Parts: sequence; C-alpha cells; structure tokens
Amino acid sequence: MADVNDTAFRPGTFLLVGIPGLEKFHLWISLPFFSMYIFALLGNLVLLFTIVREQSLHKPMYLFLSALTLADLLLSTTTVPRMLAIFWFRVGDISFGACIAQAFLIHFIFVAESAILVAMAFDRYVAICNPLRYVTLLTHSVIWRLELAAVVRSFCIVLPGIHLVLRLSYCRNRVIPHSYCEHMGIARLACTSIKVNAVYGLTAVLLSAGIDVVFIAVSYGLILRAVFQLPSAGARRKAMSTCTSHLCIIFLFYTPAFFSFFTHRFGGHSIPRHVHILLACLYVVVPPMLNPIIYGVNNKQIRETVMSMLSWMGSQRN
Repeated sequence: MADVNDTAFRPGTFLLVGIPGLEKFHLWISLPFFSMYIFALLGNLVLLFTIVREQSLHKPMYLFLSALTLADLLLSTTTVPRMLAIFWFRVGDISFGACIAQAFLIHFIFVAESAILVAMAFDRYVAICNPLRYVTLLTHSVIWRLELAAVVRSFCIVLPGIHLVLRLSYCRNRVIPHSYCEHMGIARLACTSIKVNAVYGLTAVLLSAGIDVVFIAVSYGLILRAVFQLPSAGARRKAMSTCTSHLCIIFLFYTPAFFSFFTHRFGGHSIPRHVHILLACLYVVVPPMLNPIIYGVNNKQIRETVMSMLSWMGSQRN
C-alpha cells in the first residue's frame, strides 16, 4: 500500500485515444460525424430561433421542445469538436480540469434531458386526458419551475459523482480509451478502489432515468386509454399524431443511452470495445441531429412557420 501511495498522483492531463482499434480509420469516421454535427447545429438553431421568434409557438409543448433543443446543442458541442480534433489532428491531450468539466456537462445534460422528456410526456397527458385544464395547469410560470427543477435535480445527481472522481488517487496511466471524458472512464484510471463510484453511477442512472422512464410509460398508458375511449377513428388519429414526435425522440434518447450504459458495465467482453465506443460517440450526435428533423416533419405548425420564414427571407433578397 505504501508503494501505491508513493506513486499515486493527480495527472495534469489525460490522453483521449478516440475509438480504440479503429485509429487508422479515424479520418474516414470523422466525415459522417462532422456532417451530422453541422446538421445538428443548423437544425437545432433553426428550430430554437423559430420557437423564440414565432409568438404562436409560445405554448407549453414548444417551450419544453426549446429546452430540449438547447440541451441537444450543448451536448453535441461539448463532445463533437474535441472528438473531431482527435480524429483529424490526433490532439487527444485534455487537462484534468477540462476532462472533469466535460464529464460533468455530459452527465448533467443527460439527466436534464431525461427530466425534460418527462415534462413533455406530462404535457401530452394533460392535453389529451384533461384538455379543459390544460391552459390553467401548464402556465408559463409552471413551465419555468419545471425546467428549473430539471436543472436543480441534475446538479444534485451529478455533483456527488464528480466529487467521488475528484477524491480518487490516480496512477501513472493517463490514457482514456474513449473519445470523450465520462465518469467511469476517468475513475478506472485510479489506483484506489472505485467500487463506490460504480455503485453510485448505477444507482444514479436507475433513480433518475430509470424512474423517468416509468413516469413516461405511465403517462402514455393513461394517454392510450383515453385515446381508445374517443368516439371516432379520426379523433383517435389526431390525438396520437400529437404524440408521435415525442415517442420517436424518447426512443432515440433512451435506447442508445441504456444500451451503452449497461453493456459498458455488464457486457464484459461480449461486445468489442471499439463497437461500444463508436455507439457512445453516435449517441451524442445522432439524437441531436434527428430531433429537429422529427419535429419539423411531423409537426405541421413548426413546418409551416419555418417555410413562411424561408419564403420571407427569399422575398427580402429579391
């Protein structure tokens, strides 16, 4: 133990290697990631600008969507530019503080997005199951409180995990076999036991995203029951059409996140490391890219507003 203590220290920098085992393909892998990042930036900025500018979109569903859009922008911008630097220029060095900050932001945004999806499910529940009270229940002040609660909850869940990482003693190995920093990736470089980190990470996910999924499932169970009680097929289709976009986003958000999380902890050697890292990299760019497309295609009001803005910009040029 004395030897370990003598060699334990906090490294000045870590080295992110990108996607282990696929280093020679980094340049080719970077091309779709760069394209998806640009689409994610443009799509989310256009969607956010549209919601902010158009007064008719200042409704609960769209205000929650704007919060989700902002979270997507932060998630992709926190991870993808550094990822591209590794792919293009082999610049994998990252300071200890920057690595901790990136890990905090990634986990913070994940927990916050999960809470926003719960709020959006509650919005659809009230709109379909209790439409007469929709305006009185989901006022702007209630929406801001829900979004503030999502931020506070994220801080309360993520900060203890970061504290557990900061209290560890690290060995000479500073190589993180990943494209970005995350809680357990950093903790595995420690000389001391990380059992508490692993238990807390699992508990935090189950008590945040796990419970959120249960709330969403209950909300949509009640929604389906209410929809099937509607008298006409047209009314049922109209009610479900308002939920389609949200259900697609839920699927895109939770499926890769839970797959990556549980295979990373329990998958052992059944899934190659490069496959796991590649999926983790796709998770931070694919949902942010697709979310604006899903809402833009499925939501008539957003689609018409964007088209009217584009036609107005075209007429201004002429």
